[in-house]
Amino acid sequence: MTTKPSLNTLLQDFEKDQAQRTLPEFGPGDTVVVNVKVKEGNRERVQAYEGVVIGIKNAGLNSAFTVRKISHGFGVERVFQSHSPSIESLEVKRRGKVRAGKLYYLRGLEGKKARIKEDLSAGAKAKNAKAAADLAAAAQAAEAAKAEAAAAAAAAE
Repeated sequence: MTTKPSLNTLLQDFEKDQAQRTLPEFGPGDTVVVNVKVKEGNRERVQAYEGVVIGIKNAGLNSAFTVRKISHGFGVERVFQSHSPSIESLEVKRRGKVRAGKLYYLRGLEGKKARIKEDLSAGAKAKNAKAAADLAAAAQAAEAAKAEAAAAAAAAE
């Protein structure tokens, strides 16, 4: 008699298959630039959104992170789904040294009080080097995928 795989096991396998893209390692307090694909009418462009990560939700395919920036004197927050195809790339600009996991207290602070110290430890430097290597590998993989798609299109004609 064979046992059927549990629904939980099937869901985990499905999520592993779907989660094809990895983002560089980042955390709360880090300043990141998220390049987002924006569709306006019939054309598509890439928009850069730079700000401080104030929270991360780790939930498999439903993982998300919140980025806060000050735009024209107003605080603007945007939640990005980690595995969304609309995220073209993510770059870590600087590592922030914070102790809390969620930085919601920044919402009530203005100006210099809302600044976050930069993390200059050896661990942060290692993370920066790893993130740069991951970014280069992701760019190389994207180029290979584009070349493969172009070759397939040429072969189809």
